[in-house]
Amino acid sequence: MSSKAAPFWKAWWPGARSAALPLSLGGTRGQGLGTTGVQHGFDQALVWVALSVMAWGLVMVYSASIALPDNPRFASYAQHHFVLRHTISITIGLIAGLIAFQFPMRTWERMAPWLFALALVLLMLVLVPFIGKEVNGARRWIPLGIMNFQPSELAKLAVLLYAADYMVRKMDVKERFFRAVLPMAAAVMVVGMLLLAEPDMGAFMVIVVIAMGILFLGGVNARMFFVMALLVAVAFAMIVLTSEWRRERIFAYLDPWSEEHALGKGYQLSHSLIAFGRGEIFGVGLGGSVEKLHWLPEAHTDFLLAVIGEEFGLVGVLLIIGVFLWLTRRIMDIGRQAIALDQVFAGLVAQGVGLWFGFQAFINIGVNLGALPTKGLTLPLMSYGGSAILLNLIALAIVLRIDYENRAMMRKGAL
Repeated sequence: MSSKAAPFWKAWWPGARSAALPLSLGGTRGQGLGTTGVQHGFDQALVWVALSVMAWGLVMVYSASIALPDNPRFASYAQHHFVLRHTISITIGLIAGLIAFQFPMRTWERMAPWLFALALVLLMLVLVPFIGKEVNGARRWIPLGIMNFQPSELAKLAVLLYAADYMVRKMDVKERFFRAVLPMAAAVMVVGMLLLAEPDMGAFMVIVVIAMGILFLGGVNARMFFVMALLVAVAFAMIVLTSEWRRERIFAYLDPWSEEHALGKGYQLSHSLIAFGRGEIFGVGLGGSVEKLHWLPEAHTDFLLAVIGEEFGLVGVLLIIGVFLWLTRRIMDIGRQAIALDQVFAGLVAQGVGLWFGFQAFINIGVNLGALPTKGLTLPLMSYGGSAILLNLIALAIVLRIDYENRAMMRKGAL
């Protein structure tokens, strides 16, 4: 690939070559490519789109949270409290991402089992009363001062890396259920039991999709995969049927406007739909949302898209959907490219990140629009939440590292 900058528009299309950015990692890695300080490119469009989405999310978090101090629950907070904390989280995430980018994929492969073990330990620690912080009946956070860390976010990345490493190690027995699928299913089950104890079924769903997706992309027998998918669907159905408050959420989703649900489990959904209705085609304008004024709960987190829909209308919502479609497809393309270069672990990791971002965005958008039952999942890169932003940026940095190594290999450089 030439170091000459390519037209910017070409970088927006999957598979297109983007302009090279000057980057020298130094040391033996840089020298191994033939010359010390060799310049390498990575996907600039992916970087700029992610930064643009985060910038828009930052503006919307401020818009959605500016009136929260009027609520007695947040009376001690300043108007800029949430946007300031969100800015700090993004800054920490960018620094963590830059650090994560420096590690080659072979290092991530070695660390995968240890990260998985760390995630299990943190998922157990968060359930300890004097360690885990309880909010709205859920114990999901470990207070760290500058942010409340959510172990379930680390678990998404840890399971992703572990599943990719697992498939590489089990490649020779991937056609055999008991040796290929069952051990990974047991590992996910342990994570699921800890997540359901918090409870955090949304994170469990994302982790199951990531693990199953990597098994499928790794070449597990299709019949075994569909049997496994059926068993997972039955398991989730049983979880819902045996939980009264989860059943109530399903019934409220089916009819949020009924007298029984409008002021109960359907309250959040009904006001989200009102917000979209007020936005119409072009929205009421930035800052003009009425639903964020204490009508719509969690407007700056799980239901940020509803505020976007009210203030930017159908145009804004379609733009968000288009951006996440593009992000998902581009990340998956980087993974396919890595697999074509015989970097199976790196390829599965990238595709796992694509599944993570795409599925979580799909669930969040579907919940906000009333197409899916209410579930506590944030919109990646946009919603308020320190742990989510931190792990999203680390995952993106790993994808950029994979793209960097892909390009280096295509130049016939030795990593």
